[in-house]
Amino acid sequence: MLWTASQVFRKFSTSSYHFQNKLRLAIIGQSLFGKEVYSNLRKEGHKVVGVFTVPDQNGKADPLALAAEKDGTPVFKFPRWRVKGKPIPEVVEAYMAVDAEINVMPFCSQFIPMNIIDHPKHGSIIYHPSILPLHRGASAINWSLIHGDKKAGFTVFWADDGLDTGPILLQRECAVEPDDTVDTLYNRFLFPEGIKAMVESVQLVADGKAPRIPQPEEGASYEGIQKKSNAKINLAQPAQAIHNWIRGHDKIPGAWTVIDGKCVTLYGSSMLQGSVPAGQPLDIEGASAQSLVTKNGLVLHGTDGKAVVVKNLQFEDGKMIPASKYFSTGETQSVELTDDEKEIVKEMRNIWKGILSNVAAIEDTTDFFKSGAASMDVVRVVEEVKQRAGVLLQNEDIYMATTFQDFIQMFVRKLRGEEEEDELVIDHVTKEMNSMTVKMPHQCFINGAFVDAENGKTYDTINPTDGSVICKVSYASVGDVDQAVAAAKQAFDHGPWGRMNPRDRGNLLYKLADLMEQHQEELATIESVDSGAVYTLALKTHVGMSIQTFRYFAGWCDKIQGKTIPINQARPNHNLTFTKKEPIGVCAIVIPWNYPLMMLAWKSAACLAAGNTLVLKPAQVTPLTALKFAELSVKAGIPKGVINILPGSGGMVGQRLADHPDIRKLGFTGSTPIGKQIMKSCALSNLKKVSLELGGKSPLIIFNDCDMDKAVRMGMSSVYFNKGENCIAAGRLFVEESIHDEFISRVVAEIKKMKIGDPLDRSTDHGPQNHKAHLDKLLEYCEVGLKEGATLVCGGKQVERPGFFMEPTVFTDVEDHMFIAKEESFGPVMVVSKFKDGDVEGVLQRANDTEYGLASGVFTRDINKAMYVSEHLEAGTVFVNTYNKTDVASPFGGFKQSGFGKDLGEDALMEYLKTKAVTVEY
Repeated sequence: MLWTASQVFRKFSTSSYHFQNKLRLAIIGQSLFGKEVYSNLRKEGHKVVGVFTVPDQNGKADPLALAAEKDGTPVFKFPRWRVKGKPIPEVVEAYMAVDAEINVMPFCSQFIPMNIIDHPKHGSIIYHPSILPLHRGASAINWSLIHGDKKAGFTVFWADDGLDTGPILLQRECAVEPDDTVDTLYNRFLFPEGIKAMVESVQLVADGKAPRIPQPEEGASYEGIQKKSNAKINLAQPAQAIHNWIRGHDKIPGAWTVIDGKCVTLYGSSMLQGSVPAGQPLDIEGASAQSLVTKNGLVLHGTDGKAVVVKNLQFEDGKMIPASKYFSTGETQSVELTDDEKEIVKEMRNIWKGILSNVAAIEDTTDFFKSGAASMDVVRVVEEVKQRAGVLLQNEDIYMATTFQDFIQMFVRKLRGEEEEDELVIDHVTKEMNSMTVKMPHQCFINGAFVDAENGKTYDTINPTDGSVICKVSYASVGDVDQAVAAAKQAFDHGPWGRMNPRDRGNLLYKLADLMEQHQEELATIESVDSGAVYTLALKTHVGMSIQTFRYFAGWCDKIQGKTIPINQARPNHNLTFTKKEPIGVCAIVIPWNYPLMMLAWKSAACLAAGNTLVLKPAQVTPLTALKFAELSVKAGIPKGVINILPGSGGMVGQRLADHPDIRKLGFTGSTPIGKQIMKSCALSNLKKVSLELGGKSPLIIFNDCDMDKAVRMGMSSVYFNKGENCIAAGRLFVEESIHDEFISRVVAEIKKMKIGDPLDRSTDHGPQNHKAHLDKLLEYCEVGLKEGATLVCGGKQVERPGFFMEPTVFTDVEDHMFIAKEESFGPVMVVSKFKDGDVEGVLQRANDTEYGLASGVFTRDINKAMYVSEHLEAGTVFVNTYNKTDVASPFGGFKQSGFGKDLGEDALMEYLKTKAVTVEY
């Protein structure tokens, strides 16, 4: 339902090689890349006899030098290897003394003489960030992006005296994503995979298996290193070319243009998806059309009618601002520091001093970058601030607060949890329907704000009543998942939610339930239009039970208790042992499309009541009520980062949630095959806790001593409730032989009375199926039933009208071996089998002959028979003389391949808590 088996999410290989042959290596290079190659080669048993790198910059050693010096490896820091094209004798002499068998050059910015390249027994191998021969030269990554290449990658080649023209040893490639930058491409593939490839290449050389594939001249190119003077943007070209130019120069040297007579550098480009948002006009030199400053950033129009959105602007003095703030005036008022904050500021000053070791003292006016800091130092600041102060910064926060005083102002506001904007900005899609004005958010909800997907992608969500597009919805990426998880982790570890009194947390959930009730008609309308649910059912069940669920779990917040446990005393001392129930941390929730809001409530209410934070992925086809819920959560006062909603695909968003190391629990409702995949991913990632509510084939046994009127009414409800898109729907009815024909005739008579039509019409009984692919699956299901010999009594076809409507269907004469007897339809298909009068044991055996065990039911006036059957049915829920009767206080969940773990009731709360045992000696 949410993933498909054909969707494979790329995972980098973690295989290791069994090294036997070892080499004596000289490492010639620099940077973090060089350090990682060095460390991994040593880890695999190779002997690094010398490291040759660049001199210290502003008093700071290169990461490769630092690592080698720490290990006691000889380190040589030469500013150059040759003068006027000739090798420097003392440098050559120092190199020759290490007696290396091969030179490994993972990231080398210096010209190395050929007598050094050729000297070792095995010569020299070097890493290059392109698929040679394309983009030879030092700016290969940049040019891959500037040219709009669909593929990028790297090459390990044998060094020669040409411009990256030596024979190829090994190559790897990857797809270039639409909004990749130099940094994302480097960090996603060129860096992690390149390190492994360098290690693999050395071993191939050691084992005598390294190829030497000549580079062809065909397809070869060379572009020099870009200078700032050459990086001006030509705005009179198609939008994609503008986007490629900006991202290809991000962050160095930076693509620039002229605004108001000043040079302004543009960072963070993406293609605009959907319509152009409202904004304030801005004239830019050379632009083909007037640009706009919008809430999403600076919109630049290409000559092809498409547009680009730019996130950040940097001025000539080095100051960076969000592009959306270009017209903002006035300085932000300085914050007054408390004594505790002053102490923390001392820590921040020490962090800066540790990085800017060449600066005598960190003054308020000290500029981070003008004092010699580089991009890796930005990462170091972010990580050290997170480690020492627990405050999560973004790299761009440093670029936008370059002086120490600006940095402290920004840091303190983050520390206090203050936001620049108090008002939630929502780009609603507004529609007049169901006699009301409905306002629907359509963007990702991350860290308390509605934002476009990182890559700007959107998709259409469809109204199943007529197949029309409701609106475009943000299509979240892996990067959005990472941002949402980081926000949830920050909110849990350092935000007010984790420190909140449980009763106060409960009050916020009560308030959220109240707001849902105030907006229940709007929520039900959105649910009806997005999922096809009949409006009256959406109002009562989809929305009504969601409100009840939040109120129920709000009441649990201050009643979560541990126990005291008597243990053997350690005489002469005594012991007190007690348990505490604690929240798990960041939880992921993945919900299905049949009850979009109710499934959200069933899982998230328990998760939040327990004190966790969450990242929730609604079903791709029904995202709108989840996003409206996010809006109401802000109005209720739920702190930012506690709730995050990511519409998008299961194969991308869902898989990343299952794989993410910072998520500690995943709750999923969906199909059994996908549940198995999730469980595997959760185990392999970090052994995160899992609860699964999966497929069903719930049996309903109707005995001849039943109340026939009730059995017919409830039997139909067991199948046709919510158009059959019901996880506990009776997938197979067993009807005692003596009443079988009467039961079927009465069911068919009632079906003929059902009104099929617009779900917003209050008289409609049966609305459209959720989406077209599901309707097609149901029609195929019915075709299989007919081919296998079941009797189609009525239905089995699509209703002849616009939309995705399916006729209520009845099959009889269904035998146990048939496909429709074993597999769930998840639609309005009643599957009926007879059983012999009085054969209780036989029908029980047939009812239990399934790998599913979600729900079941029995109709009989004999209480002894009812209790016996309910005891022997293998299902998590048994209904006696009723069906579909769920309640927020009653635990819900299945057995066998219908999953494990519970929703609703106290049991659900326990799914989102962990037990800590504490023993005190006194």
